[in-house]
Amino acid sequence: MESEQAREVIPHGDPLALFETWYEEARASEPNDSNAMALATASPEGRPSVRMVLLKGYGPDGFVFYTNGHSRKGGEIAANPHVALLFHWKSLRRQIRIEGALAPVSEAEAEAYFHSRHRDSQLGAVASDQSAPLDSRETFLARYEEARARFEGGEVERPRHWGGYRVVPEAMEFWHDRPYRLHERRRFVRDGEGTWSSTLLYP
Repeated sequence: MESEQAREVIPHGDPLALFETWYEEARASEPNDSNAMALATASPEGRPSVRMVLLKGYGPDGFVFYTNGHSRKGGEIAANPHVALLFHWKSLRRQIRIEGALAPVSEAEAEAYFHSRHRDSQLGAVASDQSAPLDSRETFLARYEEARARFEGGEVERPRHWGGYRVVPEAMEFWHDRPYRLHERRRFVRDGEGTWSSTLLYP
């Protein structure tokens, strides 16, 4: 057992390549929403908030999600672009933490993704003033029906405040469950030249 416990399963190297390997394994094993990730933001006063969003793209340039820019998260992002992401895949007993700043995706990317969604989801985005007070569910459904009638027979117009963000990673931390709570953690940090360094951390 000692030799097995000593074998590192999170190697030093390219954390983006390691993310891709783990993510593809999660897509094959997680029963629901393997692309779900917690997004943590903070208000200008430093008050944190966190919610689940869905990863819609990733690569060397970062991790992409989409949302309503008028939402609470949108307002906090506008005030403070530094965020954190967390993936937790229970079936694999792994998690990945990502820290970095974000920037909006291009208008072309936002348009392409918006129109790839189910039409009802597009209409829901038009109807929703995300995070604003709502007097009743009936009001929301009436707004949805109004949007459906307005765009009947044509393309749904993407709201200008609905778009995407790309989180450019500055640090990534991988955690893997090991027996007897002798877990393994490795943190990667990227310098100003884009080179990654890493170190193991006590679990």
